[in-house]
Amino acid sequence: MDSQLLNKRPHLIPTIIVALMLFGALGRWPYGYYQVLRLVVCGVSVYTAFVTYQWGKLWATWVFGFIAILFNPLIPIHLSREIWQPIDVVCGILFLVIAIILNEPVKTSRCHKIKNEELEGK
Repeated sequence: MDSQLLNKRPHLIPTIIVALMLFGALGRWPYGYYQVLRLVVCGVSVYTAFVTYQWGKLWATWVFGFIAILFNPLIPIHLSREIWQPIDVVCGILFLVIAIILNEPVKTSRCHKIKNEELEGK
């Protein structure tokens, strides 16, 4: 994979892995899988919230902060399997969407900013 792509999208691989794990949670697994799932989803959600906060995407920061709380392994929220399944699907879709649409904001150079200020001043 191109290192430049990973520099612009450091969240890409973790979010895709978590999305696949969430879709995989629809099957029948031992309880340990769901414990690991909570840990991984919470960790990647916190990381994604951090990245989106740095990039000024506050809507995504709130969404992934909420997902981190929902999948928190320290104080787990206990729900039935019938309730967790749609939550897993929705969260998996959100992780795929953020993997696709989220890019590092383009940084404007100092020279470009000065030129814009000169044009606005005229």
